[in-house]
Amino acid sequence: MNKNKITEPVGEDISKMAEVIVESKDDTLSNVIEVKDYLNPNLFDDVRVVTYQEIAASTENEKISDEINQAYLATLVDISEHQLIKGRVVGLNERDVLIDIGFKSEGIVDRNEFSEDELPMIGDQVEVYLEFLEDAGGNTILSKEKADFLKRWRDLREAFENQTTISGKIIRRIKGGMVVDLEVVQAFLPGSQIDVRPIQDFDIYLNKMIELRIVKFNESRKNIVVSHKVILEDSLQVQRETLFKELEIGSILEGRVKNVTDFGVFVDLGGIDGLLHITDLSWGRINHPSEIVSLNDDITVKVIEYDEERKRISLGLKQLTPHPWDEVEIKYPVGNLVTGKIVSLTNYGAFIEIEPGVEGLIHVSEISWTRHIKNPSEEYSLGDEVDAQVLSIHTDERKISLGVKQLSPDPWDEIEEKFMVGTIHKGKVRNLTRFGAFIELKEGIDGLVHISDLSWTKVIHHSREILEKDQKIETRVIEVSRENRRISLGYKQVQDDPWPAITDHYEAGKEVSGEIIRVLDKGIIIQLDMDVEGIIPFGKMSKKDRRALANQYEVSANLSGIVMKVTPDDKKVVLYKEELAGIGRTKSATDEVKEYLKNQDTSANEKLNLPQELFAAAKEAEKEENPPGTGPDPESEK
Repeated sequence: MNKNKITEPVGEDISKMAEVIVESKDDTLSNVIEVKDYLNPNLFDDVRVVTYQEIAASTENEKISDEINQAYLATLVDISEHQLIKGRVVGLNERDVLIDIGFKSEGIVDRNEFSEDELPMIGDQVEVYLEFLEDAGGNTILSKEKADFLKRWRDLREAFENQTTISGKIIRRIKGGMVVDLEVVQAFLPGSQIDVRPIQDFDIYLNKMIELRIVKFNESRKNIVVSHKVILEDSLQVQRETLFKELEIGSILEGRVKNVTDFGVFVDLGGIDGLLHITDLSWGRINHPSEIVSLNDDITVKVIEYDEERKRISLGLKQLTPHPWDEVEIKYPVGNLVTGKIVSLTNYGAFIEIEPGVEGLIHVSEISWTRHIKNPSEEYSLGDEVDAQVLSIHTDERKISLGVKQLSPDPWDEIEEKFMVGTIHKGKVRNLTRFGAFIELKEGIDGLVHISDLSWTKVIHHSREILEKDQKIETRVIEVSRENRRISLGYKQVQDDPWPAITDHYEAGKEVSGEIIRVLDKGIIIQLDMDVEGIIPFGKMSKKDRRALANQYEVSANLSGIVMKVTPDDKKVVLYKEELAGIGRTKSATDEVKEYLKNQDTSANEKLNLPQELFAAAKEAEKEENPPGTGPDPESEK
């Protein structure tokens, strides 16, 4: 018999029932008499009619015990949807399990919600979740899976509130972490919460049981976040405190490489991490800590500093071995040959690692006896193995000077004997500059032909006007300086000086002509015979008049003038032309020049002392064509 909820006590119900009987006692008796008269008179012989007074009298003396009352109330069930409820299995078929939950009809649970091992027997008590009191077909729908979820959720809530440790199985990997099975309920384990050290391979944790603690519990979203790291940190806290109490500078500890970064290595000392800086890994030069250690390596380190308040420990690996500079002077005496690897290249030299922690410098000046090397990268690359000679050692500054050129004889020791002043030698033009040309006399030995020694007669502005690169020429040795390691050569000196003949040819007063090659603001340059240039300076006049006069002459046009003076130092023949000399004189300038020359001794043509004002304009024109200035350093151009 199914019972609905009863809220009043049993005694009160009986009283109400008595009242109902009192109200209808007359009708009841009359009905009984009528039925008794209608049916067989003997049918109700054993029926006794109880009056209201008899019932009332009996109830007044009867009392219901509290135990019976509570037992009766326990049979009544408060049933509502979406809650856990206990019931008894009353039937099973191929599809469903029938469970009596104290409602007017049995509830139905899909048989698939029970595993073969969990399938109940008739009469078993089970806890289920009431989804619907009545569905469209009038059935009461129950769920075993949801009941299991809610029971487990209830247990996990208690574990979260009490911060107790639970176990779970890691079942798969997702973005940012892992999914953990907590028996029916699944939780998220972030990658950063798996271990106290960074994880390199997450797959090794798959299908493994792991102890966890719930760190986030979201009731509304049914979301749980767990951590294994907090359990490890709690266990490591005791180890940290013990370690710091026993820690001392100089202590030798065993540890495991926990992380490798660009600046150093973090070492797990068993409860606390220490930093092994890149500078304390090796006495030698390294580019990255991974050159010395790898992740998860077991290493021995030395405590070089620690801060108990900030819980920081500085470790050293190189400090476990003696400093390599302690016996450098004994191992590498001056004059000995050493072999090392190039670890650094600078503008001024190359650093060679002789052994870890001991480096020497090969200065650019110590690379070659003969060649001017601007940068060591012209000869070497990083990682090259190089032989060198120890030149000097400065232990206090921890510096070793090395030399490479000392491994071969100095070719300049015999340079004066091989290239005597005045001798002629063949060579190849190696470089052309504004101030001259470098000629390779032999491999590693260059001489300089200054621009003034390229031609007897031509005014040269750049050496390429006369020579070409890689051209083979003959030169004469003018000067040799072993101390300065320089050889001065002459190109024009291979031939005789033509100026004595030029001076005889261009006697003063002679009228000559040539092709205009340049028109300057202060004069005109013409090409004369014997490969010499003549200059006709403008006279004293304003700049405006000079420009107007210069515009009347064009390059390649023919122009004549009177020889006034031959200047071998300037490589010019100074000429005079009346049209260019200016106006305003009372006497013809041409007549004045001719009269002056007539009174001179023409045999001393080279030493004519003509009035200074006649050559002032020529000097100005010469300066305009060849402005004064300092050239670059020959060594830098070389």
